Amino acid sequence: MDILRIANNFSIELVDSELAMTTETPDSPALDRYECRACGYTYEPTKGDDRAQIAPGTLFAELPATWRCPVCSARPAQFENIGPAGSPSGFKENLGYGLGVNTLTPGQKNLLIFGGLAIAFLLFMSLYGLQ
Repeated sequence: MDILRIANNFSIELVDSELAMTTETPDSPALDRYECRACGYTYEPTKGDDRAQIAPGTLFAELPATWRCPVCSARPAQFENIGPAGSPSGFKENLGYGLGVNTLTPGQKNLLIFGGLAIAFLLFMSLYGLQ
């Protein structure tokens, strides 16, 4: 009887922790990066802007009205939202297509591609050892 009560309490704790995990939003729009359409400069809120004394953690919407692109002096209206760093590239509605690699971040895709090439290279080089 005690084992059943412990198992029931454990399963309730698991359900509570899973609900707590699903209510959090991992993609917060506050950390979105913005790219200048004129020159390609990317404003990252985690880094700020050293040239204009913008502190790290300053959101793009909180930038002063006098702030300009450090490269080409474009106004903030010339910037477009490119999403958070490390997010999967491409349109969100297309992430479900293919073999599942569309949901990988660019770094993960690089590791998959170049790791596969390295393994293929080692495989073909090992064929020289056959007699």
